[in-house]
Amino acid sequence: MIDPSGPLPKYLQLRAILLGMIEQNRLPVDAPVPSERELCRRFGVSRMTVRQAVDQLVAEDRLRRIPGKGTFVARPKVQMPKELVSFTEDMRARGLRPGSLDLAARTVEADGRLAALFAADRGVRVHVLERLRLADGEPMAVERSHILASPAPDLLDRRPPNAPLYETLEREYGIVMDAGEQTIDAGPAGEEEARLLEIGAGDAVFFMRQRTFSRGVVVEVALTTYRADRYRIHLGLETPRGASGS
Repeated sequence: MIDPSGPLPKYLQLRAILLGMIEQNRLPVDAPVPSERELCRRFGVSRMTVRQAVDQLVAEDRLRRIPGKGTFVARPKVQMPKELVSFTEDMRARGLRPGSLDLAARTVEADGRLAALFAADRGVRVHVLERLRLADGEPMAVERSHILASPAPDLLDRRPPNAPLYETLEREYGIVMDAGEQTIDAGPAGEEEARLLEIGAGDAVFFMRQRTFSRGVVVEVALTTYRADRYRIHLGLETPRGASGS
């Protein structure tokens, strides 16, 4: 219960109570939060206190507001991986059930921009595999992988539908990804991506470009659109040597 004489403001006490209910699964993911009137009655606080507590949890991405419907428990955000792992491995490590839905597959000749990313000549043949990536059945990202065709010429025929790409490359061709680099930008979702991700057109997304290497050769260039409401970026910071002040 709320302690009127406690050291913490009432809204922070209520925030802690609601957060505890979420973490103990008494308020599960996607569950509606009790109304302001109900929270006021249950905890003996004012509507202003309830609104401050709920606003705090919304700002922390633990609750989400849906206009015209109410406030609900938000799904926890997933941190962008800082190690070279496949989407499937990353989701399994987080205790989530990975899924993938093939959208399109074809082999093309790379234009100048794509060829430059592969450090190859214009016109080099690459496989293009477009997939919708899922976690526990929920759309998380739209991924367009460009795979160098020369080390895996019949990849699109030998890879089973919806099968993990990296597992197929390793099993069928002995290609092991051992290094990578990423560039991440933020922006609005286009209509097609929004439809696939089940978000609104113009909603915030992360755009990631990843180059993945095997023995020094760029094997894959992936262009992926991630839902910003389901992902966050976490970076560790170090103090430069000799730096002081702020």
